[in-house]
Amino acid sequence: MCGIFGYIGKIEREKAKACLDTLAHRGPDGWGLWQDEGVTLGHRRLAILDLSENGKQPMSFANERYWITFNGEIYNFVEIRKELEGLGHSFRSSSDTEVILAAYHQWEEKCLEKFNGMWAFAIWDKKEKQLFFSRDRLGKKPFFYYFTDKVFAFASEMKALTPVLPKVEPNRELLADTKHIFYYESTDQCLVRDLKRLPAGHYGVWKSGRINLYRYWNTLDHLVEVPKTYEEQVEAFRPLFLDACRLRMRSDVKVGTALSGGLDSSSTISAMAHIDRQNPCERVSQDWQHAFVASFPGTPLDETAYAKKVVDHLGIQATYLNIDAGKAINKLNEYLYLFEDIYHTSPLPFMLLYKAEKDNGVTVTLDGHGADELFGGYGSDVLHLLHDTWLRPKESLSVIETFYSSNLQDGVQFRRLPPKALFYLQMWLKNGMKKAIGYENVSRDQSHPKWKEFTYFAQKLYIATHETVLPTLLRNYDRYSMASGVEIRMPFLDHRIVSFAFSLPWQSKIRGGYTKKIVRDAMAPFVPKEVAYRKSKIGFNSPVVDWAKGPMKDFFLDTINSLAFKNSAFVDQAKVRKLVENLVFDPKASFQTGTEAWVGLSPFLWEQAFYNKVKK
Repeated sequence: MCGIFGYIGKIEREKAKACLDTLAHRGPDGWGLWQDEGVTLGHRRLAILDLSENGKQPMSFANERYWITFNGEIYNFVEIRKELEGLGHSFRSSSDTEVILAAYHQWEEKCLEKFNGMWAFAIWDKKEKQLFFSRDRLGKKPFFYYFTDKVFAFASEMKALTPVLPKVEPNRELLADTKHIFYYESTDQCLVRDLKRLPAGHYGVWKSGRINLYRYWNTLDHLVEVPKTYEEQVEAFRPLFLDACRLRMRSDVKVGTALSGGLDSSSTISAMAHIDRQNPCERVSQDWQHAFVASFPGTPLDETAYAKKVVDHLGIQATYLNIDAGKAINKLNEYLYLFEDIYHTSPLPFMLLYKAEKDNGVTVTLDGHGADELFGGYGSDVLHLLHDTWLRPKESLSVIETFYSSNLQDGVQFRRLPPKALFYLQMWLKNGMKKAIGYENVSRDQSHPKWKEFTYFAQKLYIATHETVLPTLLRNYDRYSMASGVEIRMPFLDHRIVSFAFSLPWQSKIRGGYTKKIVRDAMAPFVPKEVAYRKSKIGFNSPVVDWAKGPMKDFFLDTINSLAFKNSAFVDQAKVRKLVENLVFDPKASFQTGTEAWVGLSPFLWEQAFYNKVKK
């Protein structure tokens, strides 16, 4: 929800408003700007909880001692509010924003431990003349900042800060390193030089011209005791996931789901249906029966048939959106500007899907993101297990069987596998070599005592969740959805589930020939069997190969033949030209070919769509 902007220092109201208005897409329902003694807080509102004027921001508390600008949702605000009322606090709104203010007033930075949600917020304390700012545990909501000895500015997106920079310069080293496209989001580095990103799970304090950052959350500090038997673990996970969905159904506006037909999104909407049949908790929306399905007819990425099985099973309707690249290509530049970063595929289908949700009156969507990273849903995750099972042939063979059976049905990777026995031998030898040379995973948290207790497989999942894949996807989906003023909530990323997942043995995740086995068995009572135990994994992606040979062919060829491309210093023209031509003209072009071409082209597209618009 929303877009935030803040500035400590001297800034004219008109300029602050101009910065704030670059975030209008994030908050189309109104705006607010508060200034006092060299402090500016701005807010673009996406109204979700308490739609009245009482929910407007910036919001004050405790006789205007505290002022907040907040982006996100605190899902357990009802329970926290009741606790605070018991401590003597009173409220004038029914919003979660006011609960944050009261919680900070009561517990200061310890309030963060109470919150179950996603957030990026800043609270100005007029009495202490300090700014407290924080970002949620996994970094679902963005927080960029610019800091000098005279200025501290922050915002939800980079474009809101570029007007206050003395000079807007690209981070060329980062742009040139496209092989590490999944690595920079969890760092403080940004594609615009001089801007920084507040790390996930951190809070900061600005006072007297100085800032100090503190880490308040590390998953390794919050591992839990899980039941000993697999059956008990399943029974423990099910109510945990249902409760995560229940809390995220709290809304005063219409709720929907981006449904792919895969296990994760199907589990999410099926859980919502089950919750609706039970006794929902306070503030849970009854208007949730809105599934949106991205359709790619005639391509390997089309999962419409599976999505239809789910909605038919639940007895609800779905909106099927035929993603037509030919009709949307004229919006690509606009979408890339809103996206702000680089990635390995086109943003078109994602942006169009969430725009369709908004056009149909949906402002909140519960989606299935995060389960793959937590529970080992990717094919490469399965193979990482061989490092742990290397001297246990029976377990190793089971791992290979799981990977092999899933990959044979995989419509995206187009991976040609050797015969099973040969593949097993290759993988066994490869992981044996890793063992022999002492190959280890490298993580920013590898000095933590709990790290050494993890298996190689668990370490890989931890890195993907906290440092590489998931942080990048969270950034992407924030941009995809907020471009149309839609908020994504992710039940699998409830911090209680994250702690539970990393406390499980690998045998609860990869089991009986299936990935994410505990999720499948826990949700089997609610999801169609052919979806719950479906082995193929397609994933939500752009069918770049099909598009490059069809509706986007002219776009690709015109781009690499343009004068701007020939004069660009952001890409190796000869290398990228070859990648694109292979994609367009090679009849054997694969999904990987498409990815390599888009990644190679992406710095140039970023230059044209974003940098040229914000540079001075």
